[in-house]
Amino acid sequence: MKTKPRNILVVLGHPNPNSLCAHFAQTYVNEAIKAGHTVNFLKLIDLKFDYNLHLGHKKDSHQVLEPDVVKSQKLIMEANHLVFVFPSWWASMPAVLKAWIDRVFLPGVTFKYKKNSPLPEKLLLGKTARIIVTMDAPIWYYKWFNKSPGVQLLKFGTLEFCGVSPVKVTTFGQVRTRNQSDFLKWTKQVESIGNQGK
Repeated sequence: MKTKPRNILVVLGHPNPNSLCAHFAQTYVNEAIKAGHTVNFLKLIDLKFDYNLHLGHKKDSHQVLEPDVVKSQKLIMEANHLVFVFPSWWASMPAVLKAWIDRVFLPGVTFKYKKNSPLPEKLLLGKTARIIVTMDAPIWYYKWFNKSPGVQLLKFGTLEFCGVSPVKVTTFGQVRTRNQSDFLKWTKQVESIGNQGK
């Protein structure tokens, strides 16, 4: 059954434009467009913004929102499906992706604090997401020994905290020891996900 067209934002969190992650992100974009989805593609390394959230979420923080931060927030709000593609580095994520999350997922934009409650008002309800992550480690090691920290941070600590659900995860492990046949199989998998807009 053909998937209903979606408005998709693809976020590439790998700083190398020639990486496997970049290949997967572009593959997803190409297939989603072919299938009739509306797609915006953010390559975070090309954006210009201060990586530091200097005063955290203090109300009196007057940190300037650079044009690329404002653009990112607008694209998130317009999308109904978010796709994040990044490598697992030190079991987490590259600095550019963490910095982008810090600067873009702000109170009043993606969530809102509620008085006398530790639980937020979720401002991204109705949106779904896909995380595509690559790693040199075996998937079982990342999941059972490292406890999937990069995925946990993004899925539970950020996206679901702001109301995005469901968040599905696709993981490709032991990248360094794989051969061309594996990469082609993985590319086909990403093509299928992109075509469905999932």
